[in-house]
Amino acid sequence: MLASRLDKLLIAPQSNKFNPQVIFWLSLSLTFAIYYGWLALQQAFEYQYVIQDDARQHVFWMERFIDKDVFPHDLIADYFQSIAPPGYGAIYQLMASLKIHPIFLSKILPPILGVIATVYCFGCVIQIFPVPVAGFIATLLLNQNLWMKDDLASGTPRAFLYPLFLAFLYYLIQDSWLPVCALILLQGMFYPQFVFICAGILILRLLNWQNRCDWRLSAVGLGVAGLVILPYAWQQSKFGPVISASQARLMPDFSLDGRARFFVDNSWQFWFHGQRTGILPLEWGDLPYNYFPLILGIGLSLILLIRYRLWFPLVEQIKPQIRVLPELGLASLGMFFLAHALLFKLHLPSRYTQHSLRILMAISAAISLTIILDAILNLGRKSGKPYRKIRQILGLATTVLFATILVSYPNSLEKFPSVSYKIGKSTALYQFFQEQPKDILIASLAEEAGNLPSFAKRSILTARQYAIPYHLGYYNQIRQRSIDLINAQYSPDFQEVKNFIHKYKIDFWLLDKTAFTPDYLTEDRKNSNRVWIRQHQTPANDALQQLQNGTIPALLAFTKTCAVFDTHHFTVIQADCIIRKT
Repeated sequence: MLASRLDKLLIAPQSNKFNPQVIFWLSLSLTFAIYYGWLALQQAFEYQYVIQDDARQHVFWMERFIDKDVFPHDLIADYFQSIAPPGYGAIYQLMASLKIHPIFLSKILPPILGVIATVYCFGCVIQIFPVPVAGFIATLLLNQNLWMKDDLASGTPRAFLYPLFLAFLYYLIQDSWLPVCALILLQGMFYPQFVFICAGILILRLLNWQNRCDWRLSAVGLGVAGLVILPYAWQQSKFGPVISASQARLMPDFSLDGRARFFVDNSWQFWFHGQRTGILPLEWGDLPYNYFPLILGIGLSLILLIRYRLWFPLVEQIKPQIRVLPELGLASLGMFFLAHALLFKLHLPSRYTQHSLRILMAISAAISLTIILDAILNLGRKSGKPYRKIRQILGLATTVLFATILVSYPNSLEKFPSVSYKIGKSTALYQFFQEQPKDILIASLAEEAGNLPSFAKRSILTARQYAIPYHLGYYNQIRQRSIDLINAQYSPDFQEVKNFIHKYKIDFWLLDKTAFTPDYLTEDRKNSNRVWIRQHQTPANDALQQLQNGTIPALLAFTKTCAVFDTHHFTVIQADCIIRKT
């Protein structure tokens, strides 16, 4: 009796989309999605000053939607505003008009997007394999994976990728051409790189000449994809050109310890596990006891399960629509290698496979696990009386063990969800700058400078956080600013300090209390800010040598007489005071 009820709850295929079993498993899927989102929200609002790491780049400039006077003539804000996809910016601007602050919105959006992605992921599985528990397993795996990485939590354009692309797959499986075209358009407005994946899937479907529905949907969809991609292809950025592969190879920014680490000597790491270069999602190998590589293997075993279907009866429930999975895999791999061939023209190669693999892994592994579970339970159903009870108990025990591992896995992680929120601890410093005029410019080599645009809402000259080297029209200016800042901060010449202030119209200079010690400029791989400073090799080496030789930087003379703010960690010097006293 128990075994039959378990079969009905877990394994029985369902033809009705809204029967009790489907509703139960969808509700359970949403429960976990909401719970994981709630865990992330607790981190997001734990302190007064909290922002997701990448949101410091992609959201801070949206303060302009609230106050048009902030970040005037700001190179950094202008650049990140220029690269924001139009739909992404429009959502934040609309919410800002309703008095919802962009940083607040970036925190509450991810759980909402996660719920939407969950609904569409569940719907995709049910259309491919109408066994509701498989839909639950797929959404659970997907949500666990998404909250182990900060893509969804960032609230940046790539956070919108998952609900939009899963919705695209859902309607593609249904052959609903109008929603498919609409979602290609939306994908282009939020995360344009994945329009190429959508187009790749449609091109593969064009090969099926026998199916007129496929041909018509693909032709219309590709037309829309072309119209979406065309403006990006022809658009000339004022911060261009895009860096070439040959230029990048000569820059320390793309080296092993660089800000945009890309070229590494380890071939396995480069092709399979590089954050920007590799096929596999980075988090799949970062954590001890990580079961996602195993889950990927289980997903790939679906090929064998289908081949030996006599041993796995539930394989018969797989619908022809499952072809969308290999199509997605092939389209992603094709774009991955094309992005490597046209390096940086299509941005980063990893973007074309890592997101896709998270979705592919979740869906294929869920189907495989359900089929295997059914086969185990089936042994108990078909065995003779002497062994039936024993096999049923073993089947039940296997089911409970599997469910326990699947549901409790996040508890084994040191940190879950892993959302990369940055906590601003220099409250007094932020408040001091907030009290200054909105058009000030702050010069600093301190790591804390990366937080000032988000928390103090004031412009900075340069910082590691914003030294993104893909558009040379922008990056060459940032690099020159950084070189000039290093030279001026450690120069013994008062005139060089004055010239620097005049050149960039500096209002304040933020200094670490340890800024004038040799250790501050010494290589330290554990300190990303020091590594970034050391990327500017000539000025950094000159400054370090001067400090080691006992040369006193001119700026040091003003840390007392021109200081307008002072804490245990920082000193703020007023630039006008330096000019007056020299």
